[in-house]
Amino acid sequence: MMYFHKSSCISPQGNLETLQKSVDNWLVAKEPSYENIPRGVLRRMGKAVRIGVGAALPLIAEEDNLGGIILGTANGGMEDCIRFLNQIIEYDEGNLTPTNFVQSTTNAIAGQIGLMAKSTAYNTTHVHRGLAFENALLDASFISGENPEQSILVGGVDEISTYNYNIDFLAGWYKKEELDNTELYQNNNQGSLAGEGSAMFVVSQNAENAVMKLEALRTIHTTDLTDLSAIIEELKSEYNITTILSGENGDSRITPFYEKAENSLPDASVWRYKHLSGEYPTSTSFALWLAMKAFEDHELSPLIDVKRGDTHLPEKENCILIYNTYHGNQHGFMVVRSS
Repeated sequence: MMYFHKSSCISPQGNLETLQKSVDNWLVAKEPSYENIPRGVLRRMGKAVRIGVGAALPLIAEEDNLGGIILGTANGGMEDCIRFLNQIIEYDEGNLTPTNFVQSTTNAIAGQIGLMAKSTAYNTTHVHRGLAFENALLDASFISGENPEQSILVGGVDEISTYNYNIDFLAGWYKKEELDNTELYQNNNQGSLAGEGSAMFVVSQNAENAVMKLEALRTIHTTDLTDLSAIIEELKSEYNITTILSGENGDSRITPFYEKAENSLPDASVWRYKHLSGEYPTSTSFALWLAMKAFEDHELSPLIDVKRGDTHLPEKENCILIYNTYHGNQHGFMVVRSS
């Protein structure tokens, strides 16, 4: 479907050398110094825009034939959005600061990347909660298929905002008791840890110098395990899946979905990543970056949790299935292999 050439990620784990612990059930992205962003521009950016632009610019700095910028996000710069709404009340709908409004829209990240890269190519943002990144990938496959000579920037970005955290906490999606992320999978009750991050990729239809290939992409809205099994069986029959990179997040309510996937592929190794990233709608972009980095480095990061099987990377003809469910009703499946 698509070849992946370069990747970049800003996550709670930095360079994946040392496990960073959660604080107050939050896994906060470790931001770089952003040397490639002018200081005057940087100080006006909200966090989501910063981590999105900061991950994207190094990838496209030398791309002369960029055919599109396609991002997935559930909320964009929600923190700036709330600041702007509060200003409406504070200033009684008077002279409002425009910066927070400009930075708060969901397409602000892709728009800012386009402005700084001086790109007038296709530029769009997909906002589909837990399937936002998967839809961005699907769109990228269409655009790159129509323009095989061009490269596409595709990525997923979400931040932890106090507003969204409070809503999801009250809905029971985050742990009520303080929990170390090293104990995430041993804590068998409701909720997970809040996370955030930005992962960007340069993709195309050109296999030359590619690190990884996306073989298949499936999405479904369901709470029925039978529907889940049907998709996995379809992928199992078409691809030699040797590893599952699982989005299991320590929430007992949705663990049955991951167990169903594991049981459907009993011979596959199972790796887990949510103790590194936390739970957020576009966390599958982080999982895809982990898979690509493993293929690129020819070894698995020791920080990844191996639930079942071994740490050997699949051979070229074998595939990794990245499976994630968001809130137990949105399910995404990506099959990737070394290129």
